[in-house]
Amino acid sequence: MGTEVSPESGKLPPLALIAGPTASGKSAVAVRLAKALEKHGRDAAVINADSAQVYSDLQVLSARPAEEEMHGVEHLLFGAWDGARACSAADWASAAKFEIRRLHSESAIPILVGGTGLYLRTLLDGIAPIPEIASEIREKVRALPTTQAYEALQAKDPERAAHLDPGDSQRIARALEVVLSTGKTLAEWQEETSGGIAGEVDLHPLILLPPRDWLYERCDRRFEIMLEQGAVEEVKALLARNLSPDLPVMRAIGVPEIAAFLRGAMSKAEMIAAGQQATRNYAKRQYTWFRRQPPDGWPQNESESVDIECYFARLFQT
Repeated sequence: MGTEVSPESGKLPPLALIAGPTASGKSAVAVRLAKALEKHGRDAAVINADSAQVYSDLQVLSARPAEEEMHGVEHLLFGAWDGARACSAADWASAAKFEIRRLHSESAIPILVGGTGLYLRTLLDGIAPIPEIASEIREKVRALPTTQAYEALQAKDPERAAHLDPGDSQRIARALEVVLSTGKTLAEWQEETSGGIAGEVDLHPLILLPPRDWLYERCDRRFEIMLEQGAVEEVKALLARNLSPDLPVMRAIGVPEIAAFLRGAMSKAEMIAAGQQATRNYAKRQYTWFRRQPPDGWPQNESESVDIECYFARLFQT
């Protein structure tokens, strides 16, 4: 994904990127970076790269930054999509390109922040020209239990299967339907990507990979805080819209669990435990992705605190 960090790239307009699993503190680090850049005489804005935070319906459950947490820093593409309209990686990348170029035209520094690897890969590396999946294959694959789909993927695309969590039903199904429908693996299609901006920007990336125990404790506490801040009411409002259950907003972490509680299928304690488990599982998948997928040259911060001036020293000199 993207390119190795190169000292030659300073001639290009700067783009900061802060990525990592949920609850790793990305949003706070992004704001700290923006405020530090202001002290160095540079304007900056934060651009969302999280697939849940794009939806206006998920203010609480996506942990979208509140106004007071933004500290006066411009935040873009947060809550920009109505839940009734799915935001694909291509949709997001197109909007992100527009905002990045606008900020560059104003001599401001864009700071991408989020944990959706597919969004970041699409923006930086471009889009693979995968043809539309045959509907009968999609329906057949999506009907398979995750374990069977994973076994089928191991047979058809063992390389992709080895890089996926055996419980990651969505990515397993996507990889399997692509190879069954087109006869080519996702990796083969991705070799033909186009439209990425990696070669057009001076990228300043940082991956946050704090200690897992610390991260999982934050995940558990965050879900409890979300409930205190109105997550149940948020899901009630979402269910009242009668949206398709296949929409991403309806599958967001916490929505199915709280919906089950509202239907009486779970007790409150069961809902909390399930929501916390789902959050930890998601963080684990993201952790694995960000450890394996980005280029070797991308710095990784493995502590609970981040030294902004150290990791972004070159950015402050642009």
